[in-house]
Amino acid sequence: MIDRRNFIKNTALGTAGITLLSSSKMYGNILGANSKVKIAILGTGGRAFGLAKAVKYSKGAKVTHICDVDLDRLEKFEAFCKKEIGNKPETEQDFRKLLENKDIDAVFVATPEHWHAPMSIMALQAGKHVYVEKPCSHNPHETELLIAAQKKYGKHVQMGNQQRSSRTSLLAMKEIKDGIIGNVYAGKAFYVNARKSIGTGNVIAPPKTLNWDLWQGPAPREDYRDNVHPYNWHWFKTWGTGEIHNNGTHEIDICRWALGVDYPKRVLSSGGRFHFKNDDWEYYDTQMVNYEFEGGKMITWEGKSCNAYNPQGGRGSVITGTEGSIKLNRSKYELYDLKGKLIKKEIEGNSGSSNNTADTEGFGDLTVGHMQNFINAILKDDILKAPIADAAISTQLCHLGNISQQLEESLNVNPENGRVLNNKGADMLWKRDYENGWEPKL
Repeated sequence: MIDRRNFIKNTALGTAGITLLSSSKMYGNILGANSKVKIAILGTGGRAFGLAKAVKYSKGAKVTHICDVDLDRLEKFEAFCKKEIGNKPETEQDFRKLLENKDIDAVFVATPEHWHAPMSIMALQAGKHVYVEKPCSHNPHETELLIAAQKKYGKHVQMGNQQRSSRTSLLAMKEIKDGIIGNVYAGKAFYVNARKSIGTGNVIAPPKTLNWDLWQGPAPREDYRDNVHPYNWHWFKTWGTGEIHNNGTHEIDICRWALGVDYPKRVLSSGGRFHFKNDDWEYYDTQMVNYEFEGGKMITWEGKSCNAYNPQGGRGSVITGTEGSIKLNRSKYELYDLKGKLIKKEIEGNSGSSNNTADTEGFGDLTVGHMQNFINAILKDDILKAPIADAAISTQLCHLGNISQQLEESLNVNPENGRVLNNKGADMLWKRDYENGWEPKL
C-alpha cells in the first residue's frame, strides 16, 4: 500500500519503469549554487512553447535539448527557441538518446498522455529530475508506479498543475485555513469548450517525418489514421484520457487542495458522447462526477467539451463553506458572502512575463512560478508546490471518474490508498495492455 503522507514527509517516491537504463547513481549530477539546470523538453507541441518561455523568465536553468518523434514539429520548435529564448538547443528524435546524456539534469515530459508515466520513470532511472505535464499517467497502475519510482531514485518530480503556484490561489488557501468562509465542505470544478467533431479517420501511411512506432511507444500498435496526430489522440482510449484529465485535473486539484482531502470513499459518474455521435471520439463530451470524502466533504466535476455555455465562466473552481464561498480560476480569487454578494477580488499579479493569465500554450505567471519552484528544488532543495506523491492523487481521482463512467457503476473506494473495493470491472481497468517490451516495471 502506498502511504502518501510518508512520501510527502520524506520528499520521496518509489520505483518503476522500463529497465532500459542504468541507475541514477551512474547518471546523477551534482549542481553547485551557481550552476544552471540543463533541461531537455520531450515533446514539442503547444505546451512545450509555454514551458520554454517559462524557463526563459526563470532563473537558474537553460533549455539545452529538445526532442520530438515528428521532425516537422521539432524543426518549428527549434526555430522558436532560437528566436524567443535566445539559444538554439540540440535536437533529437529518440528521447532515449537524451536520457543517456549525462549533461542533462532534468526533462520536461510534454508528450501525449500514454507516454507521461513510462517516460518519466525512464528519466528517473537515468538520474534526471522530471517535470511531467498533467495527467501524470494514462491509467491508475502507472500512477502508482511513478510514485514508487520517485521514491526509489530520489529525484524531484513536479506535475504541471501550475495553479498550485498561483499567488491568488495560495492566498485563498491560507484564508480558507484561517476560516474566512467557515467550515469548507464542497468544491465544484468545471470546464466548458465548443470542440468540433474529429470525424472518421482514414488509415493512411504515416508522414515520412513522423516515427509512428516510437510515437505509440508503450501502447499496443494500431494503424496510423489521419485524425489522431497531433491533437485528437486526447479522445482515444489507447492514447488519451478524456476531458476530465485534459482539463479537469487542474480544477479538481484546486478543490482537493481547498478541502484538504486526498482519496474519496465513493465515486459516481454520469455522462456520455452526446455530440457528433458518428465520429471517432471515444471518451465523453459531457461528464458529471461526484466524489464523496470522509468528514462529509464532496467534490463535483462538470465537464462539457462541446457546449461552451456556463454562467460561471469557462473554467474554474467554487469552494463552498458555512460562512461563504470562494471562486478561483487562473487569474483571480473572488470571495462571496452567504447571499452571493462579492466581498473582495484579488487579481493574479504580473511577474515580468507580460502575461498575467495564460494563452493557448498555457503560458503565464503561473507557469513561470511553477517552473521557478521546480528549478529551485533542484538547485536549493526547495519544497515542491506539486510533488508527485500529492499531485498524483488528483490524477487518480480523474481515473476513478472515468472508471465509474465506463462501468456505469458507483465505486466504493478505500480512502487510504484510492483502490476500488470489491469490483472486478474496476480491477480490469486499473492497468492497460502494453506493447511487448514496453511495459513499465518496478
